[in-house]
Amino acid sequence: MPDTTLSPAQEARLRDSIGRQTLLTTLGIGIASLAPGRVVLELPFRADLCQQNGFVHAGAITTLADSACGYAAMSLQPPDRDILTVEFKVNLMSPAVGQRFLATATVVRSGRTLTVCTAEVTAGAEDTRPVALMQATLMAVPSA
Repeated sequence: MPDTTLSPAQEARLRDSIGRQTLLTTLGIGIASLAPGRVVLELPFRADLCQQNGFVHAGAITTLADSACGYAAMSLQPPDRDILTVEFKVNLMSPAVGQRFLATATVVRSGRTLTVCTAEVTAGAEDTRPVALMQATLMAVPSA
């Protein structure tokens, strides 16, 4: 059975990296849960993140999903590797209406260089209606 918890060092590495992401802190994105190959990030609703119709902007939702995918991929990489997004495809399924958005990212395949992840964004744990779906390819690079 695969390990379902991160080592303390790996969890600290992910938390530190997320904390240094200035775009994530600007948007108010935080950690809901971390596990090997699975990361859940959350975005609380803020009116200043909305587009002209009052829905959370697709750019904020896409950032949430992309970051969750990146950290899910990073959770399976050794400490001397970092992750960069190569490409992603996002389907916006319904308007982003709610008080909190959760992006649950899961690694589909992790390789030495490329990792493929999926992410589903929902309008909170109580509303499992999909707001967006993402498939992302990410690349492992040497840490800076």
